[in-house]
Amino acid sequence: MEEVVEQCGGVPHLVSSFVDAFVDFSVSGIFFPVVDHRCDLSDLRIATIHPSPERLVAIGDLHGDLRKAKQAFALAGLVNGEERWTGGSSVAVQVGDVLDRGGEEIRLLYLLQRLKIEASRAGGALHVINGNHEVMNVALDFRFVTPEGLREFERWGFWYRSGVAMKRLCDGVNLPKDPFLGIPDSFPDVKEEFVEGIRARIAALRPDGPISGRFLVQNQTVLVIGDSVFVHGGLLRNHVEYGIERLNEEVRDWIKGDKRWMPNYLRGRDSLVWLRRFSDGPDCDCTHLEDVLSTIPGAKRMVMGHTIQERINGVCSNRAIRVDVGLSKGCTNGLPEVLEILEGKQLRVLTSNELFRQKSAMYEAAERMKEGVRFPETLMKEVEVKV
Repeated sequence: MEEVVEQCGGVPHLVSSFVDAFVDFSVSGIFFPVVDHRCDLSDLRIATIHPSPERLVAIGDLHGDLRKAKQAFALAGLVNGEERWTGGSSVAVQVGDVLDRGGEEIRLLYLLQRLKIEASRAGGALHVINGNHEVMNVALDFRFVTPEGLREFERWGFWYRSGVAMKRLCDGVNLPKDPFLGIPDSFPDVKEEFVEGIRARIAALRPDGPISGRFLVQNQTVLVIGDSVFVHGGLLRNHVEYGIERLNEEVRDWIKGDKRWMPNYLRGRDSLVWLRRFSDGPDCDCTHLEDVLSTIPGAKRMVMGHTIQERINGVCSNRAIRVDVGLSKGCTNGLPEVLEILEGKQLRVLTSNELFRQKSAMYEAAERMKEGVRFPETLMKEVEVKV
């Protein structure tokens, strides 16, 4: 044993990296590419405002459904059959709610992280926004967790602790703090079969947990790309006046464990992640929306998730665009659709739903026949795409 320790002691970083890669692969089936100067994600974690790309894609809520998530990314031409980034310089925004309602939440987080790295190497970008379900899980509110989701976290807990045990065999390897410290061994009214899953979920997702601190801390809560504002629920004027960069930093500090309490603007129906004022039903307070957008220089539209739609749609002359189509089998199991914005002005909905495509073509033809009525250039049109 002394000889092994002596040999290991000279390569602690190599040992630690090997163990981390082994655990990652055991949990997700993914080996991350080696990060170099071409794919430094630090700027993506900090920047709130980005220039307009030639092609911008918005993807709605995923809710732990890996298969449908991959379909949505493929629909947008962002990944191939091997789950590798093929979007080139495209910029994509996933508008939150990766967690809950499904059983492949961790695998989705790992996949999104790898795609971020690959997109950055290709000159593009993938951004992920905090949804209300990310906020709930960091706050240890597990109301929408599934048994499959608990089992996935239980498996993660096993491999994570196995990795720590392997690191303990070698001197000189820095050990992470125990995320399970202080978590009860049982919970009132919880079946024994779910206890370890709940313990692992608490350990992973609480502030500064191994999963929240690795993946969720990179998320933005509000993002401005060109003339589009992305937020999970919606923005009100008081949010903008508070400062969207300040909002992002404070939420990040809370997830990192640097801020003890969850910010108040993440609570309640008028919060950033719960608001439905611009996404619930066909009517929208367009005057209020215009007022909010006017406080953000250059902003023309707000793109939101959170509220399930039958199809991606826009109201208030496409100033409010709703992209959550409930694609997860834990929601409405809707057909994937994604929003595409070309050169900041041409908006299209890419869909695999033939019925919507046909209805859209009929509606467009009828509108063009009306006297004096022309389609605006930015009208969203459905484009059928085979997945």
